[in-house]
Amino acid sequence: MGVLDLTPNAAGLIEVARATLPPAAADTWIRLLRPAIRLRRAEVGEQTVGQLGGSPALPDGMPWPQSPAGRPLGFVAGIDLSRLPVGRLDVPLPADGTLLLFYRDPSEDPDEVFWISDPVPVAQPPAGRVVFVPAGTATTLRTEPGAAVYPEVPLAGELIATGPDWEHPALHRAVAQLPDADREFMTDASNSDEFLDEVSDRTEMPRHYLGGYADPVQGSVEVEAAWQHLGSRLPYPDPELWDQARLWTSLVQIDSDDDAEMMWGDCGSLYWVMRPDDIAAARFEAAAFIFQCS
Repeated sequence: MGVLDLTPNAAGLIEVARATLPPAAADTWIRLLRPAIRLRRAEVGEQTVGQLGGSPALPDGMPWPQSPAGRPLGFVAGIDLSRLPVGRLDVPLPADGTLLLFYRDPSEDPDEVFWISDPVPVAQPPAGRVVFVPAGTATTLRTEPGAAVYPEVPLAGELIATGPDWEHPALHRAVAQLPDADREFMTDASNSDEFLDEVSDRTEMPRHYLGGYADPVQGSVEVEAAWQHLGSRLPYPDPELWDQARLWTSLVQIDSDDDAEMMWGDCGSLYWVMRPDDIAAARFEAAAFIFQCS
């Protein structure tokens, strides 16, 4: 039995692909399914694996995470890897330790500008950071003046199946190998509507994911990470952009969440995206942060 056979939703995703895509394209998409851990509000008596909001347990002596402009980031979530089946994921996460996620929304600093290029200032971009706390590290529950505070929500975790979005680099490469008619179907974005609607109907909300594929609100988060890494807006069809995008994978997605009073723009999501080699080496400071909303 494979890992995806243990998930409650893989059969439904396969059914959607078979019903809405040409057979060869459906087979291609299904082969790309990957496991993720969905984080949801824990029921009473259920083992918790982390939290949304509340206060983080930061390593003693570590400064509070800040934005590039020197503003304190709000604590979004903590994830205890030792309480999750991370070995069933296809990303090389540590077996223990804690991921702490921080974010600051530009709306908290409406009068601030950030100089991306001289001489044109633009609004301060969203800032996010991931901090990895190894098991056994001495920590203290902390708060920080000026940092956003969200109500604490205990989290439980469950293994699920996730599929690539229509523009994901892995699907993009696989589609290139399809017969002409199937490739033409998959490269026409208007053909995605029924498929995406059906997948959305089968997606449990909110979408808090560890590993697997991100569920982007806009375009592929891996492509956005590639743009960040390359330091330029290469044209979308540029092969260099797609080669770089295939080096990145979703680490964590944190959705807007009413229970935690988290609203990222207009029902958006926060994404931390990394290269697998950096994950394996616990270089979580190398994560790219991406914000998307409708």
